[in-house]
Amino acid sequence: MAENTDVVVVGGGYAGVMAANRLTRRDDVTVTLVNPRPDFVHRVRLHQLVCGSGDAVVDYREVLGERVRLLVDSVVRIDAAGRGVKLASGGTLGYDYLVYAVGSGSADPGVPGAAEFAHPIATYEEAERLRPVLAAAPASAAVTVVGAGPTGIEVAAELAEEGRAVTLVCGGVLGPYLHPRGRRSVAGRLTALGVTVVEGPGAVVNAVTGDAVRLADGRTLHSDVTVWTAGFTVPELAARSGLSTDALGRLRTDETLTSVDDERIVAAGDSAAPSDLPLRMSCQAAMPLGARAADTVLSRIAGERPRPLQQVFAGQCISLGRRAGIFQFARRHDVAVGFHIDGRTGARLKELVCRSIIKQLADEARKPGAYGLHRVPGGAKRRQMLDTGSAAAAGAAPVAAKHTA
Repeated sequence: MAENTDVVVVGGGYAGVMAANRLTRRDDVTVTLVNPRPDFVHRVRLHQLVCGSGDAVVDYREVLGERVRLLVDSVVRIDAAGRGVKLASGGTLGYDYLVYAVGSGSADPGVPGAAEFAHPIATYEEAERLRPVLAAAPASAAVTVVGAGPTGIEVAAELAEEGRAVTLVCGGVLGPYLHPRGRRSVAGRLTALGVTVVEGPGAVVNAVTGDAVRLADGRTLHSDVTVWTAGFTVPELAARSGLSTDALGRLRTDETLTSVDDERIVAAGDSAAPSDLPLRMSCQAAMPLGARAADTVLSRIAGERPRPLQQVFAGQCISLGRRAGIFQFARRHDVAVGFHIDGRTGARLKELVCRSIIKQLADEARKPGAYGLHRVPGGAKRRQMLDTGSAAAAGAAPVAAKHTA
């Protein structure tokens, strides 16, 4: 009789669910997914949840395979030597392999008053806390959104489309990832919605109060509600467990996503730092990383050599309210190009992407292995960066804004 292999997946986001589903390709593998919430959070829709234009919660039965056991709990420590995890409930759970997919969340702003008076939106719980605040604020209330990455842009546009008076404080440039052409398109849409965009080196927030946001250049902006979208970090679980992490706390791995400390631990998603050259935090990266992590585990079980990363990017899509959006195309190594699709077609493409994410997870749940990893050449630039030693510098760089999709 074949020996059974127990795999624990820590984290039930895009990467964790993809990995858990894919691991059931083998009948002799038992998969347990540990997640603190009983429902799947469709994170790229959190701005809609906050603004009341959509939901961001999906029943796990829609995206998780029947053979995956869902354990609603949190892991507080990983015992690599003993191959087990300690749970917040007080129990322990053993494993033969562990997939580390704890995701990311809001970073400490490090700005006076921000923790007390600003509202982050990186997690479901944060979005739920912000909803009643916005609902209680009168329509004339001044809303300031801090951070002009995709999340900040989406929140600002969504609120402005509802008729809110919104100011978007960029902390630098609007949409840093975007090509200048795409940036002009986004700026035009925000202007049409009535959003006041504050850019430039002086547009850095250095203090937040209950009714104002103060900028580095001395300006004070009246703000009844301040939404904070600048800065993301990862949970401290790996570091707390004595595993090697990068400067942001992501688990350090090789190019097969295997921990540099223990070949029984594999990482995926926002919390992975392969070769100290982590990929852009995004759903677009998380799902392929989840699939690759699962394939690495399955290869080790089969006694085969795991394949290295071969990640390519298509670009970035941002919703600009319900009636417009932008799909910014990029080179395979994730550098934006001049071509983009905007307007109503951009909105339809963004909605198609959001729907396809759930469909891809559901397809993998029904038929493990259905999700196709990229087989086209796309890793030349990454190999070049690894060969030239760019990885160490990239791994130490702070994450200023999370790219949602």
